[in-house]
Amino acid sequence: MISKLKLENILFLDIETVPQAISFDTLDNTTKTLYADKTKYLRKDEYTPEAYYERAGIWAEFGKIVCISVGYFKTTGDTRTFRTTSFYGEERTLLMEFKNLLETHFNRSNHILCAHNGKEFDFPYIARRMIILGIELPYKLNLFGKKPWEVPHLDTLDLWKFGDYKHYTSLKLLTHILGIPSPKDDIDGSEVRNVYYEEGDIDRIIIYCEKDTVAVAQILLKLRNERLLEGHEIISV
Repeated sequence: MISKLKLENILFLDIETVPQAISFDTLDNTTKTLYADKTKYLRKDEYTPEAYYERAGIWAEFGKIVCISVGYFKTTGDTRTFRTTSFYGEERTLLMEFKNLLETHFNRSNHILCAHNGKEFDFPYIARRMIILGIELPYKLNLFGKKPWEVPHLDTLDLWKFGDYKHYTSLKLLTHILGIPSPKDDIDGSEVRNVYYEEGDIDRIIIYCEKDTVAVAQILLKLRNERLLEGHEIISV
C-alpha cells in the first residue's frame, strides 16, 4: 500500500525532451526516411514528415533530454521539506550526473523512482538515451531479469488508473481535479521545443520541469490523503 511507503525513500522526477535537431532539413537522408516511416500512421495525410518534426522529441530514437528534475522529501523533527534540483545542459553530461545520483544517494533496495506516466515515458526514455549514448544503465533503470514486483518504479498515472489500463489522465487534468496548483501556468510540454531552440531559455524549461516534479509529489500526497506541500516547504537546491 502506498500509505506504507516512506516518502524519504522516493525520488520524484520529470524530464523535458526536444527533437535532436532544430529542424527536419538538418537531418541526414537516412534519418529523414526513418522518421517518415515511424510517424506515417500518426501523421496520416494531415502532415508531412517535415511539418510533424516538431513532435520528434517524444521518441527517444529522434529526440533528446534537455532537463531532468528530481525532488525528494526530507523530514527533520516536525519539519517537512521537499527539495528539488535539476540536471541540464549537454545530454550525455546530464545523464551521467543523474546516473551518479542513482548510484550514490538513491541506490538502496528500498529506494523508488516516481513519475507521472513514468513507466511509459520517463523511465524508458532515459534508459534508451543512455544506451544510445553508450552509458551503462544504473540498477534502478535496468529492468532485465527483474520480476514485476522487483521493479523500483512508481507511477502516479498507474496509481490513478486503479486497474483501468485503458484510462489516461494527464498531469494537468489530475492536478486540476485534485485541487493541486497547476504546473502548467507558464508553458506546457508542446512548447518546450520552441523555448529551447527558438528562445534558448533553458532556465524557463528548468522551472517548468521542477514544477512538474513537485506536482507528482503532490499527487502522491493526495493519494495518501496527506497534507499538500505549501510554498515555504518547497526548496530548490
